[in-house]
Amino acid sequence: MIFQYPKLEQIDRDVLEMIRELRRDLRHQVNVNPVRWTGFLRRNTFARALQGSNSIEGINADLAEAVAIVDEEKPETLEEEAEKALTCYRTALTYILRLHDDPHAEINAQLIRSLHFMMLNYDMTMMPGQWRPGSIRVVHEPTNKTVYEGPPSREVPKLVDELVAQILDHESVESSTVLAAMAHLNLAMIHPFRDGNGRMSRALQTLVLTRNNVVSPVFCSIEEWLGRNTDAYYAILGEVGKGKWNPKNNSLPWARFCLVAHYQQAATLMKRNAVIGRMFGEMEELRNTHGLPDRMEVALMDAAFNYKVRNGRYRQENEISDVVASRDLKRLCDLGLLMPVGEKRGRYYVADKPLKAIREKCADRTMAPNPYDAIRGRSSGQQLSLPV
Repeated sequence: MIFQYPKLEQIDRDVLEMIRELRRDLRHQVNVNPVRWTGFLRRNTFARALQGSNSIEGINADLAEAVAIVDEEKPETLEEEAEKALTCYRTALTYILRLHDDPHAEINAQLIRSLHFMMLNYDMTMMPGQWRPGSIRVVHEPTNKTVYEGPPSREVPKLVDELVAQILDHESVESSTVLAAMAHLNLAMIHPFRDGNGRMSRALQTLVLTRNNVVSPVFCSIEEWLGRNTDAYYAILGEVGKGKWNPKNNSLPWARFCLVAHYQQAATLMKRNAVIGRMFGEMEELRNTHGLPDRMEVALMDAAFNYKVRNGRYRQENEISDVVASRDLKRLCDLGLLMPVGEKRGRYYVADKPLKAIREKCADRTMAPNPYDAIRGRSSGQQLSLPV
């Protein structure tokens, strides 16, 4: 037996409808945006998911480093093991996103094991792609106290088969979003691997969402949100797990936690989409003021978002020669828009004061409300609004 799909209440259905509404709006906005704008949002979102999920495991990278990993570049500032972990996770997540419209792909135990291998093959001592051979305990390192103990290893194959059967029975449940949350919970509680169970559970949730056409694949992950709310994430897993494998525990608090995450993540993406739009408008004005070619726009956006601009990527994206790329980047430096860092092959470019000012001008630091609080407030007549 595994944790069962929870019995939802009306307030949960109301929150689900709020999430669907936000997703419809996001899908529409993404579809009507210019390609360069949508591409920037996708790349940013992918990098943040990569960064968020790994930060929960203590594998830390800033956003610029995560973007470099997404771009298949080597961040000089990352330790080798962190770079390997992020690169492997990028490979697994890329594969998950590619599966969303593959009619021949099947979710099964072997796919889960294969994804785990993709994530952890940088360290064979973690037995990537293999079920754990013995018992497993989650220990709180500061106190050396066991906070969770998984089921016996002999039960793992059978429990994972039950988990897969639950995922495949999506037509019998109200919400694919809740079903994906249950896949995450069950894999985390079964803890089938020696290491990497958290990363695999979060990736499995994303996989279930993409396979059920919830929203454009890269925008359906809550890994960024979980990375920003790690303490709350661990707390709810502790509340539902209660220290050891017991699938009879109530899973509704976990489902609600995930619905809050989905709502706030979708609201964040809507807000970020608007910010990116405003910034592209500012970059267009800059280009017109200085008579710059269109191809410089994304490089200026990258710098404004604190990403490193490199000659190689700029040249490849725009299909131009090294001479033209070097001349373009020098011109942006001469105009005081970019600053060069380093020499020769190691040189890259970062934002100078005007781009930093644009980023600050366009920033939106409003917070999305908890949708459950919003519904309760709405029922009492309180006026609520989403961030813009």
